[in-house]
Amino acid sequence: MSELQANNARANACGGKTAEADPEVGLTRRDILMSSAAIAVAAGLPASLAALAPNAAQAAGATAPNIVYIIADDLGWGDVGFRGSDINTPNLDRLAATGVTFDQFYTQPMCTPTRAAFLTGRYPLRYGLQTGVIPSPGSYGLALDEYLLSQVMKDAGYRTALVGKWHLGHAKPEYWPKQRGFDTFYGALVGEIDHFKHASHGVKDWYRGNRPLEETGFDNTLIGDEAARVVESHDPSSPLFLYLAFTAPHTPFQAPDDYLERYKHIADKNRRAYAAMISVLDDGIGKLLASLEKRGMRDNTMIVFHSDNGGVTSSLFAGDSKVSGGLPADNGPYRDGKGTLYEGGTRVVALANWPKKIKPGKVAGMVHVVDMYPTLAASEGKPTPRTEVVYNVDPMGGAVRRDNWKLVWKATLPQKVELFDLGADPSEAHDVSADYADRVRDFQDWITSLAVEMDQPLLLMDAARLTFYAAPVVADPSTLFNIGD
Repeated sequence: MSELQANNARANACGGKTAEADPEVGLTRRDILMSSAAIAVAAGLPASLAALAPNAAQAAGATAPNIVYIIADDLGWGDVGFRGSDINTPNLDRLAATGVTFDQFYTQPMCTPTRAAFLTGRYPLRYGLQTGVIPSPGSYGLALDEYLLSQVMKDAGYRTALVGKWHLGHAKPEYWPKQRGFDTFYGALVGEIDHFKHASHGVKDWYRGNRPLEETGFDNTLIGDEAARVVESHDPSSPLFLYLAFTAPHTPFQAPDDYLERYKHIADKNRRAYAAMISVLDDGIGKLLASLEKRGMRDNTMIVFHSDNGGVTSSLFAGDSKVSGGLPADNGPYRDGKGTLYEGGTRVVALANWPKKIKPGKVAGMVHVVDMYPTLAASEGKPTPRTEVVYNVDPMGGAVRRDNWKLVWKATLPQKVELFDLGADPSEAHDVSADYADRVRDFQDWITSLAVEMDQPLLLMDAARLTFYAAPVVADPSTLFNIGD
């Protein structure tokens, strides 16, 4: 089921109106998503996972579950123990062994779009975040008329907390987490910081609530410790929604010395630091699990974990930091990585765990991060098979999938069109577009129709503002005295 179909399904449950605001009937997307008739659209999920919404649990006479949603930053598909990696991730491995892993969990190809898709339940092309990420000098953020999952959960009686990375707008306070439905916030607003200095381009970016925080320590260790504190201080009279967003293993590749020592056998310094960062993340999850057990909350806590996109395989998408040497991420059998529309950039490692509610196993069907909003917010969950995915659409091109057929279209000159049969060729090694002209044309029509509907990319609009409307850069007049006419 596509995101558009999912919106329409929810709308049909509310009188046949679209899931966007409808002035004729006074319905807003918030009204629809909060409706008792909302539909879970998590494709191919076990019924227990599709029905994990707070209202569904209460309707069944149970206490609303705590929800811990964990996102790693640029983690490779193959860089966890349960995918066969030599990187030690015992806590994630235990969650995977006692929960479900996803064979086809999709995100957007970069950080900001994925986090926006998760919190809005809509593809980023709907509100202008489909291109790139919000850069450090970016003046824009996630549209303020989007009603976020954090706001829905708060309305449902949850205590809401964000620990870690935001990256959905930092230029104005109204974009910040505390103003977007989170009761508490601890962490960084921008996309990349020095992990020890907590700064971007020399500017401090570390907050508690709306106030800057001076603090020492490795950011991911601090993030894990804070997540444990959130649980330890939680008032059990209301359920907890904790969004835990690590900055590991995003560049710069840095880690505490004791963690680097664990991987001294790895000769490549980038891979050694990358592995150490993942171990910090895993240990932080271990502290969180211990706190949940200590508070007696673990059995009624559903945990979801995934990366925001595939691991970095191209220096073009490595971030602001200068990276010398090779890039260490392993995306398994999948092509390319972060920033691309191939499987390596969008099919990510993912799991869900809820003791006694989710039976151990694998989810084979397609799931997209946009599915998680209606799944967590819905009150009547019935799994609906997802048969298609929109990887992304922007002015440069797009990629879509229906069943096992996937089209990747680079629309800017020189154009390039590739068609893959993912059932036979999950590594996207063989372009069969020449053999299926009609299918290619149908998929291009689909992408074009989405492009007609999309909002203009805010990154491009901001770049135009900086290029054409910013004040001129003028040399220091004092230097003119040293220059002859």
